[in-house]
Amino acid sequence: MGKEISSHYKLSKKNNMSTNTIEATTTRPSGLTLVQQVSEVPAIEIKDITVSFKSRKGIFTAIDNIDLTVNKGEIVSLIGHSGCGKSTLMSTISGMVKPTNGKVYANGNEVKGPGPDRGIVFQNYSLLPWLSVQKNIYVAVDSVFKNKSSTEKKEMVENNLRMVNLWEHRHKLPGHLSGGMKQRVAIARAFAINPSILLLDEPFGALDALTKSSMHVELLKLWNLDNREKTIVMVTHDIEEAIFLSDRVVVMNNGPAATIKEIVDIHLPRPRNKKEIVHDHEYMAIHDKLLSLLIDKFSINDIH
Repeated sequence: MGKEISSHYKLSKKNNMSTNTIEATTTRPSGLTLVQQVSEVPAIEIKDITVSFKSRKGIFTAIDNIDLTVNKGEIVSLIGHSGCGKSTLMSTISGMVKPTNGKVYANGNEVKGPGPDRGIVFQNYSLLPWLSVQKNIYVAVDSVFKNKSSTEKKEMVENNLRMVNLWEHRHKLPGHLSGGMKQRVAIARAFAINPSILLLDEPFGALDALTKSSMHVELLKLWNLDNREKTIVMVTHDIEEAIFLSDRVVVMNNGPAATIKEIVDIHLPRPRNKKEIVHDHEYMAIHDKLLSLLIDKFSINDIH
């Protein structure tokens, strides 16, 4: 007879919480046992979302009838041409934009506004220019963790600044930092409030190629230090960035009334080495697929 692989699933409740988990135990031919905890509740559920705005010419629909589920610990990128509604979709997850129709859920709870369970990093850093690096992060920590002592909050700030190698620069004002350093502060601030969901709206778009590459590694380091439990959704125009960072890439159709064109799975194993994966056949196939989905014309001879 062939080698047998048996699976056993049992339903349990952890800490008397209402959220159930499924424990999957798989016996492999080698005799090893793999136990995986799979959350029943996705980190993000977007159900039939439409967002419309009033304009001088009437009603403008940015995104239309979008459904998307993001599981806990996933990194998902949203890509598409300018004006395709990527940032609008991101804003519905953050709670800053209310859908015209449909609902968004974060960790099983309907999103009705911004909340500390969803951290946001913007392209323009959004740092307070009159506060030092340390105080920029402390203000965020202080606003979220009101029950913690001042000493505990300062420790949280220090830990997160050390994780992005900026502790030595803690007394500097944002104006005295490079673009890459400012972005590291913004990411450290987002991680410091320990959100279960991290939303990145083109966070590396203004950086040069070398700094951007370094920031990709820093982001994945923080994600790994958090045991890959944090869910990350990122808006980007950069195909290489999307492939390197993501588990899935969501390609948007052109707006107005943009929808999801296709979702591409990224099966490249982690950890990923930037120098090595660009020569991987699967990487090249994914790159070509995403390029084809985004670009209709490839040369001047194709234009008629």
